[in-house]
Amino acid sequence: MGKTIGVLALQGDYFKHAVAAQKVGAQTVEVREKADLGKVDGLIIPGGESGVMSKLLVRDGLLEPLKKFAATGKPIFGTCAGAILLSADIERYEQTSLGLLDIQVKRNGYGRQIESFETTLTVPVLGDNPVWAVFIRAPVITRVGEGVEVMATHKGVPVLVRQGSVMAATFHPELTEDSRVHEYFLAQV
Repeated sequence: MGKTIGVLALQGDYFKHAVAAQKVGAQTVEVREKADLGKVDGLIIPGGESGVMSKLLVRDGLLEPLKKFAATGKPIFGTCAGAILLSADIERYEQTSLGLLDIQVKRNGYGRQIESFETTLTVPVLGDNPVWAVFIRAPVITRVGEGVEVMATHKGVPVLVRQGSVMAATFHPELTEDSRVHEYFLAQV
């Protein structure tokens, strides 16, 4: 039987992550409540609006269950807003986060919607071919703790990081045809 990946489905682009995970051979479950976490081997926290997602996590009683899920060692992957929710510290915002990655982030660090961009990244663990990356109102990682592995950078700034079983990208790999980031995550499950 294949691996089952949960995609946090409270807000944001969870559908495209589900499609990307299915493309690389995973079954997917939309995670909307605590019971859904018991059905999955790994979890993706999608992009979206991190402030709204944070409030929904509190409202729906999912903060502690997500922390317990992470404590089991099951892999978690957050993209864009998901990276913000995983971070230990959010600059200049009073916002609840899971604190699962020893990083500090700045929301909308590259600027407003009009400053969104696409570029190629070198990601050594994914091979020699560059990864096409889509940054939409992306956060900037402004501090990386000692236990955090930087897997890719853009202009010297970390954009793909990992600490233990928790991984975060400030870009949107689900918006491209390149499935290597999702394949890598699935291999960690």
